[in-house]
Amino acid sequence: MSDASIEKLPTRVPRKYSVLSRLGMLAVTLFAAWHIFASFLWISPPSELRTVVPGNLLSSYMLPWFGQSWSVFAPEPINGDYKLLVRAIVADAPDGGSESTYSATEWVDATQVELSMSQYNLFPPRAAILSTQQATKLLNLWKTLKPEQKDITALGYYEGDAWLARMREALNEYGDERNVTNYIVQERYTTAYATQVAYAVWGENAVTQVQFQVSRQNIIPFEERNNPSAERPEPVIADTGWRGTIVLEGQSTADFAETFNAHYRGGRDD
Repeated sequence: MSDASIEKLPTRVPRKYSVLSRLGMLAVTLFAAWHIFASFLWISPPSELRTVVPGNLLSSYMLPWFGQSWSVFAPEPINGDYKLLVRAIVADAPDGGSESTYSATEWVDATQVELSMSQYNLFPPRAAILSTQQATKLLNLWKTLKPEQKDITALGYYEGDAWLARMREALNEYGDERNVTNYIVQERYTTAYATQVAYAVWGENAVTQVQFQVSRQNIIPFEERNNPSAERPEPVIADTGWRGTIVLEGQSTADFAETFNAHYRGGRDD
């Protein structure tokens, strides 16, 4: 190559980034580092290392969008299905007039309706797991109750505005007030969810009471996986009676009905 051709070669000028671009790249790098670190802390088994993140910052960041756990891996993978069924007492006339008669509906499998939102969907909505999460929370707390307290939850509590407080007082008579408080909180949330399902399916003006059935059924044990006659164990069911309707602040009955019925009605002929 001649000296003349060398002189004609373009010189490479270093690319200059503006201050705004540098700040943007720094912010993205810092966020990526924080997300990886937070995910590591959240996914790894609980330890004192989590205390490096102050207060509830870690849980507030990870939940509800990035929540993960070791439960999908050995040695204790998820081995059962949670289910939440809902039914209601409905009036055959609007607003329960004096001539109304009342009847109990059939059970609606809210969990199955929600799971249909995630089938063949690369980006399933969070609504696809609401009932599963709520069933998990309620059943686990129901298991902590004493036999006498479980008998109380099986009774009907629906009259008046203070029925939930009456249930709590009855449960507290057998002690373990901390367990009772935790259970009552989830009873309230589950009843509010069941109310939304009932309003969506049978109409807000017709529903007077709701009942939910929460259960967990284990899968066939691993050692029986090749046994053609193996059957799934019987489900564990939290025995709960009729409840008064509850609508929590911030809930939208109309929005819930639109989302829920799009999949509930879509799988029905009526």
